[in-house]
Amino acid sequence: MFRATQKLLTRASAVLAASFLLLPLPGHAGPSFVESGFWKPEVDAGNLPPISERLPHAPLVVDLAAKGRQFGVQGGTLNTMVTRSKDIRQMVVYGYARLMGYSEDYQLQPDILLGYENEGNKRYTLRLRPGHRWSNGDPFTSADFEYWWKDIANNPLLSPAGPPDFLFAEGKLPQVSFPDETTVIFEWQVPHPQFLQNLAQARPPFIYRPSAYLKQFHADYADADTLAEEVDYARVKSWAALHNKYDNMYKFDNHELPTLQPWMNATAGKRIRHQFVRNPYYHRVDSRGVQLPYIDTVEMEIVAGGLVAAKSNAGQADLQARGLGFRDIPILRKGENDGDTYRTYLWGTGAASQIAIYPNLNTADPVWRDTLRDVRVRRALSLAINRAAINRALYFKLAKPGAMSVLERSPFFRPEFREAWASFDPEQANELLDQAGLTEKDGYGIRHLPDGRRMELVVETAGERQEVENALQIITDDWNDIGVKLIMRPLDRDILRNRVFSGTTMASVWYGWDNGLPQKHTSPAFLAPTDQVFLAWPKWGQYYQTGGAAGEAPDMEHAQRLMELLHEWELAADDAERAEIWHQMLSIHADQVYGIGIVAAAPQPVVVSNRLHNVPEQAIWAWEPGAHFGVYRPDEFYFQDGEG
Repeated sequence: MFRATQKLLTRASAVLAASFLLLPLPGHAGPSFVESGFWKPEVDAGNLPPISERLPHAPLVVDLAAKGRQFGVQGGTLNTMVTRSKDIRQMVVYGYARLMGYSEDYQLQPDILLGYENEGNKRYTLRLRPGHRWSNGDPFTSADFEYWWKDIANNPLLSPAGPPDFLFAEGKLPQVSFPDETTVIFEWQVPHPQFLQNLAQARPPFIYRPSAYLKQFHADYADADTLAEEVDYARVKSWAALHNKYDNMYKFDNHELPTLQPWMNATAGKRIRHQFVRNPYYHRVDSRGVQLPYIDTVEMEIVAGGLVAAKSNAGQADLQARGLGFRDIPILRKGENDGDTYRTYLWGTGAASQIAIYPNLNTADPVWRDTLRDVRVRRALSLAINRAAINRALYFKLAKPGAMSVLERSPFFRPEFREAWASFDPEQANELLDQAGLTEKDGYGIRHLPDGRRMELVVETAGERQEVENALQIITDDWNDIGVKLIMRPLDRDILRNRVFSGTTMASVWYGWDNGLPQKHTSPAFLAPTDQVFLAWPKWGQYYQTGGAAGEAPDMEHAQRLMELLHEWELAADDAERAEIWHQMLSIHADQVYGIGIVAAAPQPVVVSNRLHNVPEQAIWAWEPGAHFGVYRPDEFYFQDGEG
């Protein structure tokens, strides 16, 4: 971090309205670039190079007019909130500077990269922008990729499991080479069609690192005595632990770690309020030569979950969606009318389901495992849910009841997938449970498991969304009518996931697939047992992710078929073949009910200050693809008159 940052933070508000300085780029035929009022005092003081020396030789020029947006002005502080200290990482999500990124219509395009060449999905040549720099001014070159590949991903002390699994194709790693400063090549022996899509994720695999900064913590580069002192000072056990402590590109918790995001962390340690300031070396400009982001600083306050709506209602957020749900719309509308300082947009949601129940097919209880693996039981549990009542009571009929599947905006949407085993039919549900052999009942009408226990299904939740608990209360009555007692257990999110991963949980609740909007180029990997975070098969996912070192191999026919189909998709020659595989995989999910979807497409409230512009009124709130605000490029949002 250059030396004057802290001083700048204290006087940030004083420079927001400062005038711009036009600086022609020597030898450059394009537009002159505009020095920001925020950084101009540092440039004048000699602490920072002028804008013409900070931008890449070929910056990414954003065509705002083509997007229907207005030119903005630099300046202002954007206030937003999160509910957990570790969620400052949302700035990496919202910032959405990626090697490759999605546009608003989910088309993949270069971002940090100047360009790329794809030869048969086997050989990818990544072209960097000459002159691109990290936020501290260090050059961003192929050396940063080489450091990650050779000194982190293939260093057994820093990466005990080896390179990340997304790089494997047919069990083989690529050959990676670095011919010159701006070229990086990944080459596989077999097609690896989802490589570029991985780079565009909301949580991307950072296949590069700020090597000049991190080498001071690496035993192969640092002075041994100095490194030992650093290890002792940080109170960690080894240099590897020290390196990992400071190497958090996604967590964004090391304010000294250089970044390529539009805003950089300017707050050390854990605080109630974190401040992020504009990256002076950011690579995007508008067509007038004004460097993005338009907004100078972002202040992110950590508040209790229950306060997000109230503080938004009081006009304390300039941009807010995280922590808000459908049930908050009335209080947000009231605040909008009373204060006239913000608007409440209702965006669509990109998750495959707003609420989904996941029977754990890998639960440790052998009786429950066999019971939940019986597809008749899963279908019965789905058929017994009155989704229309839940939609009416919780979403004023604005959501779409149905099973978990992709949304209408996906080319793979089919109505029959949403309707599969999702009508409210208690009679058929009872018949299915009887056919499954669960015919014995107690005096209250609750069925018995094969070992004589009552059929009491504990459904665990993260306890973060009131709508989930309200829905489960309705489902409790529905399932009681078919002889299944639902017991709801709210937990902390991390505890919930750990219990699911360990096989302790019988069933859990979360959203549907993050990506409810897959496109023709989207990998269907999340439909196959490849990841433990799909709560229906955590141990199968562990098995895949660890190469068989942990977890369990899939031992059910349809799960194995999903893996085969995924493999076929990876080897497919064209989009038509991939689309057919997508439909087969979605058909299996619709028929096998691995996740019991309740409703989909519930509106997501988004609070937007009246002074904040370029925020789309109609959009999709999606984690993947989309990175929530990310695909809408918050670096293009601006405050009226540059004051916010």
